[in-house]
Amino acid sequence: MNKILIKNATLVNEGETFVSDVLIENEIISRIDKNISEESAEIIEAQGLYLLPGAIDDQVHFREPGLTHKGEIYTEAKAAVAGGITSYMEMPNTNPQAVTIVELEKKYTRAAQCSLANYSFFMGGTNLNLEETLKVDYKTVCGLKLFMGSSTGDMLVNNEKTLEGFFSKADTLIATHCENDPMIKENQQRIIEEYGDNIPSYFHPIIRDEEACYKSSSFAVALAKKYNTRLHILHISTAKELSLFTNKIPLQEKRITAEACVHHLWFNDEDYKTKGNFIKWNPAIKTEYDRTHIFEAVLDGRIDVIATDHAPHTLEEKQLPYLQAPSGGPLVQHAVLAMLEFYKQKKISLEMIVKKMSHNVADIFHVDKRGYIREGYFADLVLVDLNQSTPVTRENVLYKCRWSPFEGYTFSSRIRKTFVNGHLVYNDGQFNEDKKGQRLYFTR
Repeated sequence: MNKILIKNATLVNEGETFVSDVLIENEIISRIDKNISEESAEIIEAQGLYLLPGAIDDQVHFREPGLTHKGEIYTEAKAAVAGGITSYMEMPNTNPQAVTIVELEKKYTRAAQCSLANYSFFMGGTNLNLEETLKVDYKTVCGLKLFMGSSTGDMLVNNEKTLEGFFSKADTLIATHCENDPMIKENQQRIIEEYGDNIPSYFHPIIRDEEACYKSSSFAVALAKKYNTRLHILHISTAKELSLFTNKIPLQEKRITAEACVHHLWFNDEDYKTKGNFIKWNPAIKTEYDRTHIFEAVLDGRIDVIATDHAPHTLEEKQLPYLQAPSGGPLVQHAVLAMLEFYKQKKISLEMIVKKMSHNVADIFHVDKRGYIREGYFADLVLVDLNQSTPVTRENVLYKCRWSPFEGYTFSSRIRKTFVNGHLVYNDGQFNEDKKGQRLYFTR
């Protein structure tokens, strides 16, 4: 039996921070206690380090199959574990799209071969595949993704009758990208007529503006309330949308939940002047007012989880003129570090970071035995050093696209070790790829 004993770590878990030992036996946390003695175990001395449950990222785009010049399951999952993310949920807008059970299961087969992190893949909804999505076993699939606004890949679901069908019939969590396409196209055409085709990237939040987000999000919420659908709205980018969510009831009772992404918490529209297309995401990064209020909603419980929307594109693609450059950017390697930076700035507690990046994701999706440091749970764990820095350079970025929006920044913490199912996959810059991650299952 493989045994690892983590000694004297400072655990951050379920709202508490305390020093303890943790014994891992094979894949499972078998004991949490002070002064554990286990002669047959490999000892890892963790005094001064913080032990967190591995982050669960509920929104990534790893680009495989079909878009592997941007990223692959192997490369992006490797970057994720180096960043303290031990499980991810990947989106269906690949090529071919994961809009049939056959294509969806091909992604699971591929991940089993190469993913160093645990994995799940969303089934994608279209204007034509409602009946196919109803056949999915959602105890083995994280949920159903609907693009109620277009982004990378043509998966826009804009037929209101079809949307009614999804919201009334889907017996699973529906995750939505919410932007109103007709409003966006009208805004873009107006800007082009006024300024011409060669417009700078700081027009992005003007084209994909607050009203386009709110109109789509409020429509999704109205449908969810009408049919009592389990709705999860992704990447909230405006203060106005926050009125759609509540912190007045426990998470377990919520039928409508929301996600914030790291880039909407970190950047604002002033950053387009220096970052340009490298912070071009859909929905757009907007004003400091929006950023501040989204952060407040994370803290007060209106927004339930923090994710990345990791979406790599090549340097060449991002350096195209604004109208041709794709939206999205890579984040999984530095998302936990970015949140730890906010902790260092006294903007958020360690307990809240763990709640929003691990506990709540596990609870919202009903992930089986993950997201917490608990006896009997899978040993998905991260050891972080809050006193050792991590510079971000093009040379140490692990994404296949080889760039990061954080290039040039030095984080004041470091990911030291990452365990996936009890396997020490990342150890101070070195990887042990002997074991791969596992498929996530859901207790629904």
